Parts: sequence; structure tokens; C-alpha cells
Amino acid sequence: MLEALTDKLTGVFSKLGSHGTITEKDLDEAMREVRIALLEADVNFKVVRQFIATVRERALGQEVLQSISGSQMVIGIVNEELINILGGDPSNLKLASKPPTVIMLVGLKGSGKTTTAAKLALHMRKQGQKPLLVAADPYRMAAVDQLKSLAKQLGMPVVLPDEGQGVADLCTASLKEASRQGASVLIVDTAGRSTIDSEMMQEVTDVRKALNPSEVILVLDAMTGQEAVNVAQEFHNQLDVTGIIVSKMDGDARGGAVLSIRAVTGLPVTFIGMGEKSDALEPFFPDRFASRILGMGDVVGLIEKAKDTISEQDVESLEKKMKAKQLDLEDFITQFQRIKKMGPMNQLLDMLPGMGQIKRQMKVDSFDESFWNKAEAVVYSMTPEERKRPEMINGSRRKRIARGSGTTPQEVNQLLNQWKEAKKIMQQFATNRSIFSSIFGGR
Repeated sequence: MLEALTDKLTGVFSKLGSHGTITEKDLDEAMREVRIALLEADVNFKVVRQFIATVRERALGQEVLQSISGSQMVIGIVNEELINILGGDPSNLKLASKPPTVIMLVGLKGSGKTTTAAKLALHMRKQGQKPLLVAADPYRMAAVDQLKSLAKQLGMPVVLPDEGQGVADLCTASLKEASRQGASVLIVDTAGRSTIDSEMMQEVTDVRKALNPSEVILVLDAMTGQEAVNVAQEFHNQLDVTGIIVSKMDGDARGGAVLSIRAVTGLPVTFIGMGEKSDALEPFFPDRFASRILGMGDVVGLIEKAKDTISEQDVESLEKKMKAKQLDLEDFITQFQRIKKMGPMNQLLDMLPGMGQIKRQMKVDSFDESFWNKAEAVVYSMTPEERKRPEMINGSRRKRIARGSGTTPQEVNQLLNQWKEAKKIMQQFATNRSIFSSIFGGR
């Protein structure tokens, strides 16, 4: 997600910072590069034009030029304006004063409505709600079967259409079933089509009238880029949508749709889908998202994931080793196994501040799953003594480890060098108020 944009913006601001004090020419050159980066990320050109104009005006008006901290001031302004574009404050789902709260999901075929419905149900259950799913797509049996299967996996109740039952009757039946089960939230997966047409819009309008939902959430596929913004505008014009969930964000390296939607439509993004698993739905926080775009990470988001997986004792033990410079490859394996439970490694690492700098220091293009699987195989091919004292690994040991891990001696050597750099970085964390300590300090 957003990797290309983040890398380019990080490069722009790193170059700007190398100037020391900033001239108006430096600022204009940086803004030109930011403009290109945003357009290449598929951000709406009108949004980009307004964004650049606002940042430049603010920078010139805040005595950024000639200031010794001018580059940091520009980054601060860019961060604030990104947050403004993304909607400012996070948008929470509106709950009905009298249960059930009805949440109606709409969108085009293939946008990910059905999987999103299951993800949203799981999220609501974690929030203490009692959700009930409704398969309101009687035309596509695969959608009904899919929602039924997902509901079964999650242990979630679901209302399925009877043979020949109309959508209006299904909606009435689902409201009665919600009352009977004491469900506090009703999540309705409606039918979608390949394109927006009058028949589909009339149908979802009828469903809306029958259910009187608290929320009408449009599910958009991030992979469709600017077309997602056009779809959002069309749905909103005809259906009065209340919010948006952007699905498949993990598969879109550009991410421009999210940066454009709020500015173009005025609709808030409430969640983003970050993978296929049922728990891969994240509440959307504009400030955190902006921070990740600028390579500043999302420590708060990382905290939330870590607290469910890593104990305070684990953190204290790791921090002591970091400060004492006693980290070894045995610790690497232990921490790797714990962190894997938190989610895809590349997503987690993107939440760390300064990830671009870390990649450059370790000379790694991408921390994808293949990188970590190879690293794990190499470490598992070492003896316990070699993991504790990597410096003892000579040429013959390197060849043996390479044979055992299906790699080459050069790759083993490269991993060992990367480990040395990673160790230095982790020790810097420990001496500069460890991120891990910050995460668990409030427990």
C-alpha cells in the first residue's frame, strides 16, 4: 500500500533537507516533484492542484524560507494538509438509538462487498455488538453461498433468501429475525452489477426504503483507481451514501483513490480492507494514514496489533537485550514467530517510522514474505551456537548453512550483513526511548 508514493515523497523531502536553509526555488522544485508523485499515485488532478497551492501558500506565509528547520516545517505542513484532504477527524459508524443498527453495503460487482460484510461483522462483534448478516443478493447464488460460508467460519448468524423470495420480503424477514435473536447490528450485503444502471439503483433504493438503514456504506475497489472516485460520486448522487469502505488496499501500491474520495465527494472513508483474512479490516484514521504516506509509520496502529500478541514480559526481556547489545539470531527467530501472528510482515513494517531509511541502511528493496521466509530458512539451518555467535560463521559453515536453507553462500553472507545493520537500528531504538517501551508503557 502506497509504497511507490511513500518512497518518492521520502526522497523529495530528504533532498529538500539536504539544502540546509530553503529558498523559494527549492520549495517550488520540491512541490513540482510532490505534484508528479501524487499524480502518478492516481490522485485526482484537481485535488493535487489545490493541495500544492495550499502547501506552497502556507509555507511562504510561515517564514519557512531561510529557516534552519525549513524542511521539517514543510513536511509538517504537507502532513496537516494530507490529513485535511483525508477528512480530518476519523468517522465512526452511526449507531441507532434503538437496535438494531442497520448497515447496508452497496457497490459494483467484484468490489468486495461480501467479504467486507463478514469483516465488518467480525469488527462489530469485537466492539461488543451482536451482528446478524443478511445475504440480500438473490441473483448471484455464489454471493449467497460465499456469505454463508464466511458466516459459518466466523460463527456468525446469517439470514439467507428463500427460493423465489423477493428482496423486499427478505429485508422484512431480516428485521424480524434481528428482533428475534436480539441482534444489535444488521449488516446487509446487497446485489451489485458490473456497471451502474437504473435497474440496480432502483433496487438498492427500494432496499433502503424497506430497511431505513443508519448507514449506507459504499464498498470501492482500490485497484480501480480514479474510476473508484467516479463510482462514489455516481452512487452518492443517486443513493445518498453515508460512508465508504475502500477494499483491496493491500493490492494497490498507488492508493490515490483514498486521497481523492473525500475531497471530491465529501464522503468519509470509514474502513480500509488490507487483505483477504476476516480480521483484515482497519478503521480509517486520516492522521495515521497521512503519517504512513510520509514514511512516518503508524506506531499507534502497531501498538494495537502488538498488544494482542506480545506480552509485557516479552517486551521487557527484548528491551534489556537491546540495551545490553546482546541480541542474537535466536532472538530474531523468536520475535519473528511472534510478529508473524500480527499480520503480513510488509504491512507491519510499513507502520514503523523511517522504514525507507531502514531499507536503505540494510540495502533491501522490499521486506516481502519471500525475504522473511528466506531469512527464516537460513537461521534455522544454523546450529544453536551459530545463532548466538554469528561472528563464528566462516566459509565452510556458510556453505553448509546455504545447502541446508536452499540458498547460496552469498545470500547467507548478505543476510548476516543485514542482521548487523538491523541490530544497530534496534539498539538505536533502545537508547532513544524504545518504540517497544512506548508501546507497552501504558499497560
